[in-house]
Amino acid sequence: MLPTDLPLLAGCSSPSLAPDGSVAVVSVTAPDLTTDEERGSLWAVPARGGGGPRRLTRGHRDTAAATSPDGRWVAFLRAEPGGRPQLHLVELAGGEPVALTTDEQLPLGAGAPRWSPDGSALAFAARVPEPGRYGTATGPAHLRGPDAEPPRLITAPAHRVDGVGHLTDRRHHAFVLDVTAATSGSPAGSAGSAELPAPRQVTDGDADDTEPTWTPDGTALLVASARHDGAGHDLRRGVHRVDAAAERATELEPVVVGDLAVGALALDPDGGRLWLLATSLDEQGLGAVAQPESLWTAPLPAPGTGPLTPGELERLTEPDVDLGDPAGSLVVDALGALVVERSRGALHLLRVRPDGSRDVLLDGHLQVVGVASTPDGATTVGVVADETSRGELARVLPGGGAERLTDVGAPLRATGRLRPLHEVEHPSRDGHPVHGWVVLPDPELHGDGPHPVLLLVHGGPHAQYGWALFDEAQVAAGAGYAVVMGNPRGSAGYGLAHGEAVLGALGTVDADDVLALLDGALADGSLPLDAERVGVMGGSYGGYMTALLTTRTQRFAAAVVERGYLDATSFVGSADIGWFFPDQLHGSEEAMREQSPMTHVASVRTPTLVVHSEHDWRCPVEQGQRWWTALRRQGVESALLLFPGEGHELTRSGRPSHRVARFEHLQRWWDRHLPV
Repeated sequence: MLPTDLPLLAGCSSPSLAPDGSVAVVSVTAPDLTTDEERGSLWAVPARGGGGPRRLTRGHRDTAAATSPDGRWVAFLRAEPGGRPQLHLVELAGGEPVALTTDEQLPLGAGAPRWSPDGSALAFAARVPEPGRYGTATGPAHLRGPDAEPPRLITAPAHRVDGVGHLTDRRHHAFVLDVTAATSGSPAGSAGSAELPAPRQVTDGDADDTEPTWTPDGTALLVASARHDGAGHDLRRGVHRVDAAAERATELEPVVVGDLAVGALALDPDGGRLWLLATSLDEQGLGAVAQPESLWTAPLPAPGTGPLTPGELERLTEPDVDLGDPAGSLVVDALGALVVERSRGALHLLRVRPDGSRDVLLDGHLQVVGVASTPDGATTVGVVADETSRGELARVLPGGGAERLTDVGAPLRATGRLRPLHEVEHPSRDGHPVHGWVVLPDPELHGDGPHPVLLLVHGGPHAQYGWALFDEAQVAAGAGYAVVMGNPRGSAGYGLAHGEAVLGALGTVDADDVLALLDGALADGSLPLDAERVGVMGGSYGGYMTALLTTRTQRFAAAVVERGYLDATSFVGSADIGWFFPDQLHGSEEAMREQSPMTHVASVRTPTLVVHSEHDWRCPVEQGQRWWTALRRQGVESALLLFPGEGHELTRSGRPSHRVARFEHLQRWWDRHLPV
């Protein structure tokens, strides 16, 4: 894969099914270098055979499709170039979409729509800016910019998040929009022309209300929200109920409270049972590092009967079953809950019933990154990624397995430049097995080797490399490098003990595992690897491990430390998660200092490229700047590559031009220090 192949990295996302299961609607997006944004459109795909995909919309970026209960309409989000997503509506049969919301109504855009049971309204969440902030100011131009806004008074540590910025002056709230005027048009392919009502804000107050979910009678919404005493000082997040006819309600009825962080919620089709994806917290409402999201359920309490506590919820998946991010998928039908489990680099699709029994619907060398099901559970589709595609829509077959319904990855695959994943496993110093992969260059282009090697380390640490098309490894292999990457202790997908092994001991067994995987691959005679020419790179926690290894060894020809977690002490006061993450990860102030690469930077002699984004709030830019400055002061060859306007997610969702430029800078760095 070449850096310029990035626009071919297309994938499906956010599937939706017509109630009868005949048609699925999916968003197909890809990076676009012309507009310098991700762009895409909606496609209608027969879910039971009988024809190929049909393009439904042609907007700049159309996503988050939701099919109406009668199967006639599709609500979705459309963003214009450089703009915020707004709600639109189109008939499933085709026609001209109509805009339901505007930038004047929702200056910061709308969230994914959810239909009311009778199809008369949509619920969604949207950020509401304080008057005068985020482009809502009036008056002369020099008084309307962000620099002219009034100061912010911060009273809680959870006040900012990467990719968004400040939270307390643009809270998420639930909205309801009556769509009967839009859906009363003729069935000829156009929505009604009557004047559309404005969206009505249902919730208000100093809290973020997300995941709006209709009760089956359409009279109320459930939302995930932190509305307890001490909110913003812990990670607790519960479930609350509000009248769907309310206007700017600040008092919501608690439905689930206690030491849980709710990530997703759903009701079964008859509305009698509540399902949650949630993380169990400690008594301080913290302790989420390396803790998996689990599936919980209970009968939905009637209004006015009091909230459920974690002790009244039934936990249906044990802690060794990890349903967390980036899976985070919860779809409920009449047969149970559809969830995605992280397991040894895969994301497997499970159906879990109320009694805790489960079926594995999709497994193997794949990652399920999106799910939809009909209310009766008779038809299920998923977006499935593997080593040849970022994500294809597939129908789950009754007897197991999947039938692929799209092939949006064909153009990239047709280049012939994608390289297969070779699965490997090698023992660490204490005998613990370390699982990973090797990606080799094309011998027709780069010979039979031995090839120079790049050791890649993922972020997290509670994350995983796995069985999906990974542009980082593919571009490196395309440039002639063999890639070694794996999941050391601390990673997700190998059980609770594996994830918790680094708590209080970061940089110990995980560092052993990373080097053991590398040494095992180098010693494998079947792999054409050059043990004398090795570089190392990683981002976030991977940047931490890269920097840490260069404080301990000079075996690497060069290093790339990207968006690194490099000094836990300064991270506490500068990162969006700094107020709890280092304490939970390291355990003490002394351990934070000793386990930080910055404490040992004087030992580094390895040429290092430091890459960082200027708007990174997860690992703030000061982390990278200080590492680079320390290297320069002690005479180590180094460079600092800064990306304006980008956050922590640059490599996954940054501007396409920045992503291509990053690849080109990396290639020049490796060409210089580790030539092919």
